[in-house]
Amino acid sequence: MITVTTIAELRVLLDAHRGNGHSVGFVPTMGYLHDGHASLMRAARVENDVVVTSIFVNPLQFAEDEDLSDYPRDLERDLQVCDEAGADVIFAPTADEMYSRPMSTVVEVPEMAKRWEGASRPTHFAGVATVVAKLFSIVGTCSAYFGEKDFQQLRIITTMVEDLSFPIRVVGCPIRREDDGLAMSSRNIYLEGDQRAAATVLNRALRAAIGAFHNGETDGAVLSQLMASEVTAEPLAALDYAAVVRSDDLTTARTVDDTNRLIIAADVGATRLIDNMGLGSTTPL
Repeated sequence: MITVTTIAELRVLLDAHRGNGHSVGFVPTMGYLHDGHASLMRAARVENDVVVTSIFVNPLQFAEDEDLSDYPRDLERDLQVCDEAGADVIFAPTADEMYSRPMSTVVEVPEMAKRWEGASRPTHFAGVATVVAKLFSIVGTCSAYFGEKDFQQLRIITTMVEDLSFPIRVVGCPIRREDDGLAMSSRNIYLEGDQRAAATVLNRALRAAIGAFHNGETDGAVLSQLMASEVTAEPLAALDYAAVVRSDDLTTARTVDDTNRLIIAADVGATRLIDNMGLGSTTPL
């Protein structure tokens, strides 16, 4: 495994691999890696000759009141996770390398980004789409692996790739969960004391809605209210949204079927948590 820090070096390295007929798998991350990230690298390892992981805390996707300066970082630990997961190349640029001057260009998928997470974090997805577009330009032709936990992000990136004809195959990978059902996230480290137990309410809310669906409930509003009631019953959690959406465009689903997606977001203490499940899930743990 090697680590590179400049755009030029990474481009030369990957162009040489592709010139030798090697396929490239790419896993973009913001570091402070957990087994969810490792699972993406393992999936890339199975399907590709070369696995590249980027580690870059992207300032563009943080609002002024969010936790950029406090976002957890541990490069040494991250490199160990990458090595154990089978990554070949680590791209760990500085902010100055990625943004040598203030960005004049912004990439947006506005219709899909304006709702749900975008309603609460209006600048977030423009920052995500812009950095991912830049990383795709740097990495070049590849298969790119993203976790389904950030389902709205996955759909926005997939749409961006299709709209702009990037030579990228976007691969969505299943959510990795802790034993108690909490979706793995770098931000889970912020949960203090009783907050950690309270955080599992998102998983319970999703499972309650899926159970009701499997018992015959097909009214999206009823399922959304069921999730909301679960969360509001937890005194340490503050619900942002709970909804059933179409998986393709993230619009609200009225009469639902197993192609739809449950999405949910809440604050537990100062920590924002998101989660989701497909209504077709049979083992929603």
